[in-house]
Amino acid sequence: MIYHAIGLMSGTSLDGLDICHASFQHTSSDGWQFQILNADTVVYSPDLEKQLRNARTLAAEDLFELNASYGKYIGGQVRLFTEKHGLSSLDVIGSHGHTVFHQPHRGFTVQIGDGRAIKMVTGTPVVYDFRSADVLRGGNGAPLVPIGDKMLFGGYGACLNLGGFSNISMDFEGARTGFDICPVNIVLNHFSQLLGEPFDIGGRLAAAGKVDFDVLKILDQLDFYNVSPPKSLGAEWVSGEIMTLLSPLSPQTVLATFTEHAANQISLVLEKYAVKDLLITGGGAYNEFLLERIRLKTRCKIMVPAPELVEFKEALIFAFMAVLRLRGENNILASATGSEADHCSGLLA
Repeated sequence: MIYHAIGLMSGTSLDGLDICHASFQHTSSDGWQFQILNADTVVYSPDLEKQLRNARTLAAEDLFELNASYGKYIGGQVRLFTEKHGLSSLDVIGSHGHTVFHQPHRGFTVQIGDGRAIKMVTGTPVVYDFRSADVLRGGNGAPLVPIGDKMLFGGYGACLNLGGFSNISMDFEGARTGFDICPVNIVLNHFSQLLGEPFDIGGRLAAAGKVDFDVLKILDQLDFYNVSPPKSLGAEWVSGEIMTLLSPLSPQTVLATFTEHAANQISLVLEKYAVKDLLITGGGAYNEFLLERIRLKTRCKIMVPAPELVEFKEALIFAFMAVLRLRGENNILASATGSEADHCSGLLA
């Protein structure tokens, strides 16, 4: 059977809403095969970006209102996408939602964008809220993409996503493991915007800056990096541990220093796990300076795929996870999240 699904992803870097339409087929001989058929990124309006960026500061009733309105917005964008590409038959939509809170140590994680609203607007079954059940089972609710990395991209030694946060997954000691490494674009984009750029194009701003080695040393010694996986990061941690440390510096110094910090942490992980070949996706894959710094610090062979996969791999995997949810098959790996067991997660609307 061939499944046609749409995956939706909104990351912490607030680049926009990624929409990926793909087909999936499973055979006994080849396992899961996929094809990306259509993909677009919907750039948020300044007003919506501001609402999402400030969502953590809202009163409860205002956050619930945004959850509903953002769900309707997502549904409307999916409907426009299906009309644009002439899509008439979809089996399911998998929506990650937009993360507002992520505090698994306190037993909760919150992604807004009500899946019921998406279904009401599109008329298509929707799987959403993938993370909460894992947190309730004692897991981190993250990372979730290792199931897709294992089943769709198992030919690579490891898969690294460079988005708001960097996260990696790989086979280790007989199981698929995965975890967040460090913040990336959630920090770099913020300080690039202070210099009038939406992001650090190619890493040129960082390359022209000077590293503050005293601050770099403090960053590299943050407690999180000594915690054994599974582990995950949230925007709250960045605000509390990172931004207060960086705010006294000039934006260009921050970009140089934090790019070096990200390269340090990523290369340490690659060396620790003896990764030989690495597939890099996410917006940070276009940061040539960051990749250059990682290459200088590791023996790992780095591969950046075609733009379609760079930009839409996470949305693709949420489409895949929704297909697994429809089939009643496990779509969360306990070895990656730290929950009590592999399980099938996501609410079905």
